[in-house]
Amino acid sequence: MSQVVCVACGAGNRLPQDRDPLSAKCGQCKEALFTGKPIAVTGADLARHRRLTKGTALLLDVWAPWCGPCRTMAPNFEAAARQLEPAVRLLKLDSEAEGAAAGALNVSSIPTLILFKDGAPVARQAGAMSTAQIVAWTKQALG
Repeated sequence: MSQVVCVACGAGNRLPQDRDPLSAKCGQCKEALFTGKPIAVTGADLARHRRLTKGTALLLDVWAPWCGPCRTMAPNFEAAARQLEPAVRLLKLDSEAEGAAAGALNVSSIPTLILFKDGAPVARQAGAMSTAQIVAWTKQALG
């Protein structure tokens, strides 16, 4: 059984293996658990996702609004969400607004992608990537 955090209310939700996760709704607020879009998170949100998400990988894009390569990669990251969910949940952390969280992750250049499995970082890649590169890199890193 896997578990994910609701994007609307932050509640942890278990996902039975015998049900389609794309049709899953939050047990608390009844919103869809997967939207096919990256989720903007704060440092506290990221910590919650890392703590509560099990069986679904997290792919974090650390970016900033003033960063040209970050803005260039944003549509590619969004397209990758449609291809990678529900196996991977895509998150976005604004390094300017959440500097302490980005610093705790040792992010020294942006955009940086960090892939988490069961809360632990398993891969990291700096620099803008195409949709195909994001998807391929993620799948390869997950083995």
